[in-house]
Amino acid sequence: MVKPYTIGITGGSGSGKTYFLNKLAGRFNEQEICFVSQDNYYHPREQQQTDERGVKNFDLPEAINHQRFAEHIRRLKRGEEVTLTEYTFNNPKATPRTITYRPAPVLIIEGLFVQYFAEIRDELDLKVFIEAKDYLKLSRRIRRDNEERGYDLEDVLYRYQFHVMPVYERLIEPLKHQADLVIPNNHHFEGALEILTWALKALIARSA
Repeated sequence: MVKPYTIGITGGSGSGKTYFLNKLAGRFNEQEICFVSQDNYYHPREQQQTDERGVKNFDLPEAINHQRFAEHIRRLKRGEEVTLTEYTFNNPKATPRTITYRPAPVLIIEGLFVQYFAEIRDELDLKVFIEAKDYLKLSRRIRRDNEERGYDLEDVLYRYQFHVMPVYERLIEPLKHQADLVIPNNHHFEGALEILTWALKALIARSA
């Protein structure tokens, strides 16, 4: 198997990383692209750090099992399948699924810290940063955390102010200046999506 072309997509929480990936995924089949999300590589809830109010902080680099994440990326690049259990953040409404990642000509890795951890960043051929205005990121985070993680509004606002933004400003936003491609997502990203789709289709055709 030819070594896959590996893309890392990051950006602030609520910037639209997952939505962008879902739109991109709809243009390819699973034999062409493998998508891997950082969301399934958190340490167990009981191992997460708590702040002075006793609230679990999932927005720290330490929240992620980055060694396992990096090893799974390397296995996929070697042509091996990876199976793991979906991480549900203890949402009582969610039933964890078994997820299988299969090797493909293009490997896309998405998550808050995929360009932060050196052992993951070093595996990337292209670094993409998705950005959006703060008020849009907050509104998107409110919807996601309520629907997917079962957090109420007060909880979401507290986490955004005391967990999300401090880490974004200190660790994530500076990564934008090291990215190969920055995609604004304040209104739409169709132009960038078209260009990236065209480039990946051409790359896949050459590797066939």
